[in-house]
Amino acid sequence: MATDYVLFIHGVTIRNPNYADELFQRLAQSASDRNFHNIPFYWGDINQQPETKLLGQLRSSSDWNQMWFHNIREQQILPFTGDAALYISRYVGAKIVRKLKKQIADSGLLKAKPDDRLHIVTHSWGTVMLFDILFASRWEDQNAPAHDDVMAIRDAIFGVDGENRDRYQGIKIASIHTMGSPVAIFSLTDVKSDQDETGASSSHDITPNLQTFVGQNEIGASSSHDITPKLQTLLKSLQEEASPREKLPWWNYIHPADPIAYPLQKMMIDLVDGYTEYLDIQDTITHSTGWLGWLENLIAQTPLAQTNLPLLLSLLPDNPHGSYWHNDEVIKKIIHVVKNKTPKANSLSRSV
Repeated sequence: MATDYVLFIHGVTIRNPNYADELFQRLAQSASDRNFHNIPFYWGDINQQPETKLLGQLRSSSDWNQMWFHNIREQQILPFTGDAALYISRYVGAKIVRKLKKQIADSGLLKAKPDDRLHIVTHSWGTVMLFDILFASRWEDQNAPAHDDVMAIRDAIFGVDGENRDRYQGIKIASIHTMGSPVAIFSLTDVKSDQDETGASSSHDITPNLQTFVGQNEIGASSSHDITPKLQTLLKSLQEEASPREKLPWWNYIHPADPIAYPLQKMMIDLVDGYTEYLDIQDTITHSTGWLGWLENLIAQTPLAQTNLPLLLSLLPDNPHGSYWHNDEVIKKIIHVVKNKTPKANSLSRSV
């Protein structure tokens, strides 16, 4: 029986390795005739020591007690920006990548069978990490920390250029689900000045590799902010093997009170130069339930929705940004998409 691998990548501030249990259990129970394999990647522990050290240094400042918003600074801003900054760093980013590669290898995904499939579910900064690992050029320097690990991950996925350079091997991505994603903002790191005529791109530029993932780049050279090359190649590579021809489903879940979540459909269509024949990306609004849902609905009907007051919802334990993992709308949509993706034995696999 074919295996449906489900790779979960959490975002910032997550300190619970069991964050995806409910979602995966409901998915597996909904389709008992399918063989699901859970890969809940957890990287929150890697950042705890440096962030705890920094917090201790801040608290030791003679001015700390005079500063406002201690809880927000310590429990929201520091973990959020700290996790993001640490991943971008070479050292911590490499540690996270090595851990991801090991977990993927332990799951058996690197030796997936021809009809196995991969479903990716990312939250918040986890979406940025996914794009970075699969497509960013900063990992292509052979002397870069974790270079080999990144290449092994890329080689294992159909349509992505890695060290092997044979993108027609590896497991196929069957669906992508992004929750509370800030990718729209992160894409600004690829913007190049109009006066920059060197053609050089940022090491965080994911354009070339993303184009390769979606399809062959048939439009010539692109600017450094255009992520089209590798994404086009990925999508087109998937289509060349698909029977019947179908689009890659990508659902982007947005809670209206989540300040980190942004629409992706229009941006991604522009970034892949209109390759909509290969990509079915949908933005979908989610809602809370119970008393919180009632409160959010009340706020949405008033001018308060466009003020800073609703940001106080982020202080709640089940805040909008973290609500996706337990949101019925999100879970049911993921289940629907995954169940409708019937395995087809038409891909190759490689050993790493």
